[in-house]
Amino acid sequence: MQKKFKMISDYWNEIYSQQVKEYRPFEISEDFKRYAAIFAPGNSYLYIVNLHNFKLEYISDSAKGFVGKDVKDIELKDLLQTVLPVEIEIINLKSRVISDFYTSFLDKEDVLNYKNMFSYRMRDAGGKTRTMLYQAFPLSVLENGTPEHVLCIQTDVSHLKMTSTNVVSFIHLNGGKCYYNIDISNGRFDPGDCDGGGNDFSELLTEREKQIVISLSKGFNAEQIAEELNLSHHTIKTHRRNILQKSGCTNTAELVAKCLTNGIISPVLN
Repeated sequence: MQKKFKMISDYWNEIYSQQVKEYRPFEISEDFKRYAAIFAPGNSYLYIVNLHNFKLEYISDSAKGFVGKDVKDIELKDLLQTVLPVEIEIINLKSRVISDFYTSFLDKEDVLNYKNMFSYRMRDAGGKTRTMLYQAFPLSVLENGTPEHVLCIQTDVSHLKMTSTNVVSFIHLNGGKCYYNIDISNGRFDPGDCDGGGNDFSELLTEREKQIVISLSKGFNAEQIAEELNLSHHTIKTHRRNILQKSGCTNTAELVAKCLTNGIISPVLN
């Protein structure tokens, strides 16, 4: 297992650290710390990593509940080691696709306009297995286009009854072209692997279908959803079948994961 962790860290060092020649700390304001406390409640944590040496320049207090160490003692390797062993190779492929997207596909001017996101499973300090949504936002970029500082947000989405998937999405923060559910099997970013050729998956679903997906993510069955929406359970089952067909998913867990990474479902949905 340590060999797999080293494989990932060696790759990160090759792609990022060797490009970020000089260590420059990210200026963290008191306003940022205040907002971080708001947006990182007990079911999530966030941090800023410097890609020169992968030092955590900031990490929210809520990380302690996931890692089981005092925040001042947490390093990036501690976060990586919470990943389930069966997910390590998948994380490796996802990181390769992400680095290829930012360093080879995008123009330098576009790097700060995109966040990347995917789901994975981890085991916390108490031994509980959680499904996490990972979102990362480059905060600064070098002259050569390499991200230098990255804000990462990890959110526990176990309550959404979903699983981890072998895809990663790239979301434009200002309404530009998005690349949803990119297949990671070859470890390279290929826009041809994107769902709908870059179209917004949410546009394929009607408002009623989105309501049903949200209810499915809460664990409701057809009868419960029918009662909530004042429809027959046969109608709900028909909607569910149509949604699965539109999405290309084979089951509800896969559907919920896809809708989460496309913004149809909120990660903090209760």
